[in-house]
Amino acid sequence: MKELVVNELVRSSGVISRIDPLQIIEAADIIIESLRNGGQAIFMGNGGSSADAQHIAAELSGRYMLERPAMPGVCLSNVAPITAIANDYSYDRVFERQIEAFCRSGDAVIGLSTSGNSRNVILAMEKAKELGACTISFTGDCGRMREIADHAVVIPSTETPRVQEGYVVSCHIMCGLVERGMYGKKAVFIDRDDTIAKDVPYCRDPGDFHLFPGVPESIARLNRAGYLVIVVTNQSGVARGILDAGILESIHEKMRVEVAAGGGRIDDVLFCPHHPDDLCLCRKPEIGMGEQAVAKHGIDTRSSYMIGDKDKDVEFGRRLGCRTIKVSESFTFADAVDEIIG
Repeated sequence: MKELVVNELVRSSGVISRIDPLQIIEAADIIIESLRNGGQAIFMGNGGSSADAQHIAAELSGRYMLERPAMPGVCLSNVAPITAIANDYSYDRVFERQIEAFCRSGDAVIGLSTSGNSRNVILAMEKAKELGACTISFTGDCGRMREIADHAVVIPSTETPRVQEGYVVSCHIMCGLVERGMYGKKAVFIDRDDTIAKDVPYCRDPGDFHLFPGVPESIARLNRAGYLVIVVTNQSGVARGILDAGILESIHEKMRVEVAAGGGRIDDVLFCPHHPDDLCLCRKPEIGMGEQAVAKHGIDTRSSYMIGDKDKDVEFGRRLGCRTIKVSESFTFADAVDEIIG
């Protein structure tokens, strides 16, 4: 019995791991564009897909992860109109008729169907396109819906439970992207050593730590421009036993105080304490520290930057979805801030 359960979990995770992330990003971008232009996101589906449509619409009109204004997520699964339209016309028209009533040009209309062949959803999506809406389909690896939609998110399975599990994961990710794209904060991620301060290998004394001239004032400029400032630094000296977290915190407290004296503010300091051989998920260029910051502060990475002096800093920023700037002796942190702010 246990092996049956394990095998089903493996099948589910295997399907989810093969979903194309770019399809999810594009679906989120379509919804963001609609909402920014005063449109709405309209969801529909049958049976389990109806429940999923209600769930995801509620993530927008209620809240997914961020405290922010409500967004117009609408689901067409209300019992009264569905039964009335099915009784007076046919079940094939239960969504089409509602789309005719509520959908406007520029809206995003999202249809969910495990088979990809739900006729009532297909008719509604065709009507939505006539009205000038942009259509998105969530289907399994089959069916007509993905062919007629303006954009398709395909769950790579024909097994109904696996497709519906893929819906939930994909739509949750999409909701997070929409939420941060609409109301997320912009940030500048900053490497520490040889970016804003001279690198003192395995610095163990706050007295040996010194910011480069002009750094506090440059950070203050970022603050005034509305950016969170988050330091992300690899500190393998902790794993090597050369320094402990208390000393590191003392150094970072000095850094915060010096920045504050120049009128600036560091919003967070994240560090990876692991040895390179640990193969952790937080040592740059891995993006664990960035993921932590995004979740904690609600950051929209596409409106954010990463500034660092090494290729791994640039790779960290690129993988996180930020614009990246590499500093050097001839192109300083202040120059990078000039490039961001103008």
